[in-house]
Amino acid sequence: MDILIVSGKYGSTRSVHAGWRLVAGIAVAVVLLLTVAIVAGYHLAGSPQGAVSSPQVVEWEAELHHQRATVEAAHETARQEIDALTVRLGELQARLLRIDALGEQLARMANLEPDEFDFGQVPPLGGPEVEFSGDTFREPGFLEALSSLAEEIDRREQQLQVISMLMGKQDIQRDVFVTGRPIRKGWISSRFGRRTDPFSGRRAWHSGFDFAGKRGAEIIAVAAGVVTWSGNRSGYGLMVEVTHGGGYATRYAHNESNLVKVGDVVRKGQLIARMGSSGRSTGPHVHFEVHRDGKPVNPASYIHRASK
Repeated sequence: MDILIVSGKYGSTRSVHAGWRLVAGIAVAVVLLLTVAIVAGYHLAGSPQGAVSSPQVVEWEAELHHQRATVEAAHETARQEIDALTVRLGELQARLLRIDALGEQLARMANLEPDEFDFGQVPPLGGPEVEFSGDTFREPGFLEALSSLAEEIDRREQQLQVISMLMGKQDIQRDVFVTGRPIRKGWISSRFGRRTDPFSGRRAWHSGFDFAGKRGAEIIAVAAGVVTWSGNRSGYGLMVEVTHGGGYATRYAHNESNLVKVGDVVRKGQLIARMGSSGRSTGPHVHFEVHRDGKPVNPASYIHRASK
């Protein structure tokens, strides 16, 4: 085998004859060199020391750590929200039970026939079906349960409104009529309107009547109704609020103790609290308010109705 050698300096060529054994030896040497290079590169690339020192791998590890922390934070937030929703569901269920008990009691008071008005049944509904062209959406099971429960409460409240209307057409309306004084013994210490505030000394608005008396004296409901508040309220101290229907409600504040709870049905003249000086008060008295359609009105005309 002839091998042509070209000289770069003078541009001359020279031919050398090589036997097959020399050529085979050169080929084997080249293959061994390539094999050694490949094995050395593999070990170098696969070594732990080389992997840790790679900036790209370090960056990947940091990103994975960040994503893991984000997922864990999202999981904790979801767990807290589910706990809050569970508490809310329990509150709605308790509210529904109170409304059911109240509705049944009101139905008995109104002497309604069971066949005429069954508070335990879903009210009859109807109307033509109209197709909805919007995208369909199905809430998760838990949210769907909350929505269903809220709709059930709305239906119960509608039934209570119907009962209120029926009660208004019967003799029980006499007891719902707001009349008289919220005390059996005592005297008027402050009237409705502008007055000098007993704490600041400045002119202020007084939204009710104050009836002074002895600590522990009886406070009575001026009309039949349902207790919608019984507890502490800012500025009022211990307070009882009774809703009477027809847009009317009365408040009895600064009590020493409340004798009724939310959901109770009270009669006209029933003992509901004891006189005290809780909240923003200078001494034993009851702060009495009359609300019509959500706004306080002058109680004077309602107090004097009893004498007519």
